[in-house]
Amino acid sequence: MTEIVDYDLYAVPPRWLFLKLECADGSVGWGEPVVEGRARTVRGAVEELVEAYLLGEDPAPVADHWERLYRGGFYRGGPVLMSAIAGIDQALWDLKGKHLGAPVHELLGGPVRERVRVYQWVGGDRPEGVAEAAAEKVDAGFTALKMNATPELERVESPDTVDQAAERLRTVREAVGPEVDIGVDFHGRATKTAAKQLAAALEPHDPFFIEEPVLPEHNDALADIAASTSTPIATGERMFHRTDFKEILETNAVDVIQPDLSHAGGITECHRIASMAGAYDVSVAPHCPLGPVALASCLQLDAVAPNALIQEQSLDIHYNETSDVLDYLADPSVFEYEDGFVPVPDDPGLGVDIDEDALRERDGHDDWHNPVWRRPDGSVAEW
Repeated sequence: MTEIVDYDLYAVPPRWLFLKLECADGSVGWGEPVVEGRARTVRGAVEELVEAYLLGEDPAPVADHWERLYRGGFYRGGPVLMSAIAGIDQALWDLKGKHLGAPVHELLGGPVRERVRVYQWVGGDRPEGVAEAAAEKVDAGFTALKMNATPELERVESPDTVDQAAERLRTVREAVGPEVDIGVDFHGRATKTAAKQLAAALEPHDPFFIEEPVLPEHNDALADIAASTSTPIATGERMFHRTDFKEILETNAVDVIQPDLSHAGGITECHRIASMAGAYDVSVAPHCPLGPVALASCLQLDAVAPNALIQEQSLDIHYNETSDVLDYLADPSVFEYEDGFVPVPDDPGLGVDIDEDALRERDGHDDWHNPVWRRPDGSVAEW
């Protein structure tokens, strides 16, 4: 392979950042390094890392590049640096696969599955109209859904709020029947007290899992929450390194981990994390409310991970008001949704062909930031 000679970054709606690495022979690799709402911050980290460590280098030794990008900084880890590394890592794998004429999953040992089950989002940040939306998605062929459990929460919730959450899930279950799986995302909005209240109320309606019942800084509460319910516990989208996951795996408090391949060090690190989880009989369901490069990276990992359970994807998610996951693809049929599954991309590299003209046209128009929510007393609530 020839050396890396150039790179470009495109910040585009709805809230994505794309990286293109270019080699002297004209070959390119794509990555998606971003922290949603902090694209400009991550952009600076990517620029610094690429210019310090990659320009003029052979892209082939992906694992060694990962070690240099991570260990080359005395201060390391966290969402910004690990997301920057993640997107660079995706682009390096894309280049390597294209050079060798093989999809990334073949370079990781070969697939254990040909297609990956996916779930579809319904509702929104403050969930409403979920039963009608759920029925529509099931009619479209999806067999698994996910919804937010609640809007903003108090530290200890009222019976009314808990009852409303249970009623929303009940109406969805009634609309789609027992054969459809329904994940319920707490989004880290609950304290450990409110999480136990909600878990108990939702359990009769058979959620597929409850996601991020508490913030990751309170992962020590997961064992207590898990002991209070038979519903599987899922978490991990705001954890960035295998050592973060090591701690919760050792507690035996989670059933599903959800590393994000655009946040947790890319394909290289998330492959390690998935393998670790398998040793604890824990499933993997990568977090991915993002764009096509992130999704393609997830599917390459899902293809080789025996413990992969299901894949998040952002088609028609409530954030995608101006652009959607298929809009930046030269060939959108690569993600052919059928019967609730998506095939694993089989072309060389990540298996997707990015429409760079579409990126150029919309570059610089990503101004999404997290909303700031407040409780009735004026204090800031978790979004």
